[in-house]
Amino acid sequence: MTTNETKPHAALEKWTWILIYVGLFLLILGLATGRANEVMGWSVGVPGAAMAAVGVVLIYVRSRLKP
Repeated sequence: MTTNETKPHAALEKWTWILIYVGLFLLILGLATGRANEVMGWSVGVPGAAMAAVGVVLIYVRSRLKP
């Protein structure tokens, strides 16, 4: 059996944590980059924060799904 057969929402959980971790990494990278180049910092940090926010919303969506 694959993971998707044993756990119906496995793909949603996987993408949730990928979005959160990558988003937070990009946010921190944007903050660090913003000290040297403000425009580059914003262009990396804002999408990272948006990705992390989408990941948090997906946690809520997953909690509302029926097993």
